[in-house]
Amino acid sequence: MHITPAIASTTLAAGDWRDLERRHQDRADAATLSRRERAGTGRTHPVDDFLFTYYPFRPGLLRRWHPGANVVLQGAATEDRAAWKWYRPDGDDVLVDDAGFVEKNARSIRFIVTLLGRTAQRPGNFGCFGLHEWAMVYQQGEHRHGSPLRLSQDDTDTVVESERIVCTHFDAFRFFTPAAVTLNSKQAHPVLPSRENQPRLEQPGCLHAGMDVYKWAIKLGPLIPGELLLDCFDLARDIRELDMQASPYDLSEWGCAPVAIETPAGKAEYVRRQRGFAERSNSLRARVIAAVGTLPDPTPPAD
Repeated sequence: MHITPAIASTTLAAGDWRDLERRHQDRADAATLSRRERAGTGRTHPVDDFLFTYYPFRPGLLRRWHPGANVVLQGAATEDRAAWKWYRPDGDDVLVDDAGFVEKNARSIRFIVTLLGRTAQRPGNFGCFGLHEWAMVYQQGEHRHGSPLRLSQDDTDTVVESERIVCTHFDAFRFFTPAAVTLNSKQAHPVLPSRENQPRLEQPGCLHAGMDVYKWAIKLGPLIPGELLLDCFDLARDIRELDMQASPYDLSEWGCAPVAIETPAGKAEYVRRQRGFAERSNSLRARVIAAVGTLPDPTPPAD
């Protein structure tokens, strides 16, 4: 399978690419510091740890810098990088084996590119108010997170029942309590979210879809330049904060001020920040697609 990178071939002098790698590592280390400091202590953080538990990617994956497809690293043949998977030497230089990576991962790459492209093209749904987290505790005495609820269980259930649940993201929907599943409105879409219809339902207003851009970037491995990967991680971290602030949990002990979506003011704040995340996520989707390059276009399933 052939890949045509979206950028012209670039050669980076040894000093230049080593500087880029060092700056990437410093930025990654800063982003994962608190997670690494908690390692082995038994302590957890409801916001930060999510990106390393829900997504099974260790901090070391963020630290590994890739230049992206069709970039030649001068003088790298004597470096450990020359033996990395999906890299190949070229005399004294090294470059990503983009053709080999694409051939091996053609099916998943097609899925990712198709999903990101279709998601970006859809209008955002800004009327969900983060109620997916509330639907995960609906009519339940025990909850997935250790933090207490901000409201009583009865008042929390009342919020769920009084609002319109319109979740479009399968990996959020699958954690709904059984009683909440039937509340997910079919007015927003004709079918309930599933893995199979994920490309048909995802839309840029969804916080989980925005966080997932980081997941897809990681899965695209050496095709994604380091700066882009860390930009995706930063977005996911920012989104997760709002996700928990708007949740039914009381996270005051973590310094996490609530966004009370059960009130008009809370809804307005949620939507304002949600729109900003939609713009950022669509920008990153475009950058990820451009980094992958041009692939044979499969016949898409009908929407």
